[in-house]
Amino acid sequence: MPEHPPPIARLRSLRSVTLRTTRCDDSAGFYNEVWGLRPVERDWGAVWLRGTGQEHHVLQLQQAEQNALGKVVFSVATPAEIDEAARRLDAHGVALVTEPGKLDQVGGGYGLRFGDPEGRLIELTANVEAVVPDDPDGHPAVPRKLAHVVLNTADIDNTCEFYTRVLGMRVSDWSEHQMAFLRCNADHHVIAFNQAPFPSVNHVAYEMPSIDHFMRGIGRLRHHGITPLWGPGRHGPGNNTFSYFADPGGLVCEYTSEVEQVVEDAWLCRVWRRTPELSDLWGTAGPPSKDVRAHMAGVPDPGYTAWWQG
Repeated sequence: MPEHPPPIARLRSLRSVTLRTTRCDDSAGFYNEVWGLRPVERDWGAVWLRGTGQEHHVLQLQQAEQNALGKVVFSVATPAEIDEAARRLDAHGVALVTEPGKLDQVGGGYGLRFGDPEGRLIELTANVEAVVPDDPDGHPAVPRKLAHVVLNTADIDNTCEFYTRVLGMRVSDWSEHQMAFLRCNADHHVIAFNQAPFPSVNHVAYEMPSIDHFMRGIGRLRHHGITPLWGPGRHGPGNNTFSYFADPGGLVCEYTSEVEQVVEDAWLCRVWRRTPELSDLWGTAGPPSKDVRAHMAGVPDPGYTAWWQG
């Protein structure tokens, strides 16, 4: 049996996510004025926002006719790795959406783009414009980075196989055969896939510096009259705190903190039972309601080919 080609690159981190939303302006106001991100640039029908960490931006919002994923962006170390990734994608039989080169977009950098088996646009980047971190452990209860993206998939086995074989990610844990948690660095997961009837955005999580920042962030949202869809609580897989909210466009956003750190050579992947006491170790949140499940189900995402202009 022939061996698979090696993974295309060594992913360093989850850099940013682009969300397509029916209410871009309202959502931009929410993520800035309530959620705690800071706009770095605006254009017609689009806004880019950053946390307090080192990334140029962690979230891009695009005005669209329906909610969908725009792209998921991972970082690699050098442009040379981008070029090598293009060669390895070809060996895997994965077509490029854009060839390696300088990126004509906010934040710049050098990168390439390709699609996954369900039409999600993936971007690998290096040399993105540097920014000075805004005291990421400071007093304000605002996110410092993008923690993870959870996506619904119609075929969890095929999707996980692609992300492990082609992108070199590792499965940290399973929640039965319903959800898989994947990592590319020491964080327990930077992306997760949830088995569902169709591909869609489940939620996007933002890391708070500590559990105190996490709770004070929830308090700020309550001050604005916004209560959690689910939470606060602490998950079993990943051991991270959680509190889920809906943005003005109906997309789910999460505050989280204290995500488990994986020691690569010592970690053992386990399969968690899907029970209320394991989905919330604290027992404070209860099981997710029909409302939060409906928000996380989202709407069918046709993939980047439905809107990508090149």
